[in-house]
Amino acid sequence: MRIFGILKISILLLIVTVCSGQSSKLNLSNYNIIWHSQSKNSSESMPLGGGDVGLNVWVENGELLFYVSQSGTFDENNQMLKHGRVRMNVEPNPFEDGDSFSQKLVLEDGNIIIKAKKGGHEITMNLWVDVFHPVVHIETESTIPVEVTASYESWRTEDIVVPKGMRHASFSLTNYPGEVKTYKDEIKANNNQVMWFHCNREDRLLYDFCVKQQGLEGVKDQIVNTQKGRTFGGILKGEGMVDAGTSNGKYVSTNFKAWHLKTSEKTTSNTVQLYLHTDICDSADEWKKEVQNLVEKTSKNTADAKRKTKEWWHKYWERSYIGINTEKADTGDAAWQVGRNYQLFRYMLGCNAYGDYPSKFNGSLFTVDPVFVTEKEFDWTPDFRQWGGGSFTAQNQRLVYWPMLKSGDFDMMPPQFNYYERILSSAEARTKVYWGHEGACFTEQLENFGLPFAGGWGFESGARKRQPETEFGVQTNKYVNHHYVNQLEFSLMILDYYQFSGENINKYLPFIKSSLKFFDEHYQYRQKQRTGETLDKEGKLVFYPSTAAEMYKIAKNPVDVISALKAILPRMIMLPDELVATDEKKYYQSFLERVPEITFDEKEGHKVIKPAESWEYVANQEVPELYTVYPYSIYGINKPDLDVAINTYWHGESKEKRKFEVCWSQVGIFAARMGLTEEAERLVKIKLADAPRRFPAFWGPGPDWVPDVDHGGSGMVNLQEMLMQTDGKEILLFPSWPKDWDVHFKMHAPNNTVVEAELKGGKLVRLNVTPKNREKDIQVLIK
Repeated sequence: MRIFGILKISILLLIVTVCSGQSSKLNLSNYNIIWHSQSKNSSESMPLGGGDVGLNVWVENGELLFYVSQSGTFDENNQMLKHGRVRMNVEPNPFEDGDSFSQKLVLEDGNIIIKAKKGGHEITMNLWVDVFHPVVHIETESTIPVEVTASYESWRTEDIVVPKGMRHASFSLTNYPGEVKTYKDEIKANNNQVMWFHCNREDRLLYDFCVKQQGLEGVKDQIVNTQKGRTFGGILKGEGMVDAGTSNGKYVSTNFKAWHLKTSEKTTSNTVQLYLHTDICDSADEWKKEVQNLVEKTSKNTADAKRKTKEWWHKYWERSYIGINTEKADTGDAAWQVGRNYQLFRYMLGCNAYGDYPSKFNGSLFTVDPVFVTEKEFDWTPDFRQWGGGSFTAQNQRLVYWPMLKSGDFDMMPPQFNYYERILSSAEARTKVYWGHEGACFTEQLENFGLPFAGGWGFESGARKRQPETEFGVQTNKYVNHHYVNQLEFSLMILDYYQFSGENINKYLPFIKSSLKFFDEHYQYRQKQRTGETLDKEGKLVFYPSTAAEMYKIAKNPVDVISALKAILPRMIMLPDELVATDEKKYYQSFLERVPEITFDEKEGHKVIKPAESWEYVANQEVPELYTVYPYSIYGINKPDLDVAINTYWHGESKEKRKFEVCWSQVGIFAARMGLTEEAERLVKIKLADAPRRFPAFWGPGPDWVPDVDHGGSGMVNLQEMLMQTDGKEILLFPSWPKDWDVHFKMHAPNNTVVEAELKGGKLVRLNVTPKNREKDIQVLIK
């Protein structure tokens, strides 16, 4: 009740006269990560990336190493494979028993600089990734001539049978009773370069297995094949470098073969490049031609590419930031740590700004040898990650992309939207086959060709056997059966994207419309099956059997489904006629009138939101009642009955689940959105505290993996909502902000609005709003 009292005071809004001041950039240099000792192993690596490429960079035993990942590198089993590993060394080598060493991530420029000194010998290695082309650059400068060796290392030189305990990297096949293989790459060194590629075998595609397993062979032409012809690989070459043979070795627990390039003579200046290419190709020859075209296109314009890459990162940091207690770079200050790690995680998201596929919640582009992540049972190749590579879990993915609205990273959001738009026909086809009605059904854990993961459907035998009583079209898996609501949440995200940025969303409207139609037609179909009528006696839809998140299963009228529809349908009606026609708006109005009301309960003498009217069992760790607060904004500051939502937080059915505070947990976001400042502060400190690894933003594993990307995304939203909330035209500043945290931020609001503000000693000292006419919509809530 004490926190509730503070909240009531904050709602007595202080409307300030907005005074413009000169904009002031955040000093990013205080957030650069600098290491003065070499790393023990790959778990102590540093992320680097750009465009759609990610590297894990570290120096170990006097050698530079980095893993290479790229968006879209999905194999036959829909694992997300790495390109491989690169190892570089120089001779004479100042990294060995040198006088000094440093490895520095320069956030502002998006590069890593590694330096070593031994006596009079100094060496500098500069690593950067071209944002606009998938090319990695390593530039070496030495005060004395050195021999530079660059080696491409691969552990996929032979077909490998994947043990059952290691199949989580292909999530569909985790408990598959048959044999699973990872197929070898083609690797060859000639013409003083190393070329490698993986071309998916057409007779071993998970796509074909799932189509047959799920009874969809009759509509196979409508199921998008994202695996056929998928080819990925690259070329390693360097200035003045020649073939230097091969060798075999072992890193940690994985055997590898290395192809070496070496400078033909000692030099004080050297450059090495990796040219990466991932595409759907008709043949290996087509891929080879395309990657050679990339080499020819980019190799002559390195200086221009470097300049444009720096400019991109500079603009990236200029458009948004949050700095806390920035007067002093105090790593022991939990609040300063939160601000620093917010920046570091946003940097990691920027490394996959333009990938064909969204940044994966379970590691993104930055996974390393799994033995360093969790128990010894995961002692497998560096390609391993839990929860699969080409399968996407919606409740986790959404949290990676929600923070991009307020950070203004609108250009980075289409990969997530394109993911659903690409497989719309698959989702519509399965709906028609299973239930005979219209609309798209996207399941919670979805392969990138639009079908549920095979293990969730169930196999013919074994530990994940499909039960004979399971209805055709429904998954056997008890966590995700009947779980379709997140297609609505991504629909809302697209509508918010339009509201914030004004960008054209015509491409995504079919996805939204089909997602909505499914919920109308499917639950009329279900009700008619049971009663012979499409609606209940009050003329309302009955959402049964359904689920409240992954929590309350075989549920009737779950609150997240109801609140999603109540949030989205009015937004569709409000869109311009050129986006949604008048007849469609009439349909959405009638649909809205059919949506049932949220149900309530009484707990410990308090009125609370109920997770659903009824349910049969509980399966996970969620608080679905408070999806009414975020993302669906039914309750919130300045809205009616906020006390009911607050009661639900403290006393509701799911109150014990608030103890789950990591990974996908939204409890900090809920607290921030309701003005529970002390709770929001406590929880954001958990989310954005230093990770238990050398790089502070490599959180996890939690239930997911390392780095835990949805953990970082939910932490970003937690912090953003403490600082600024928007509702319609309203912009609320500092609704849940600790009075003893100084802050300087720049964030984005709807209608292409940018807000920059600075708070010192509990007083607002700077407030700039662009455009100026939005100043009238600002309300400042300083407790």
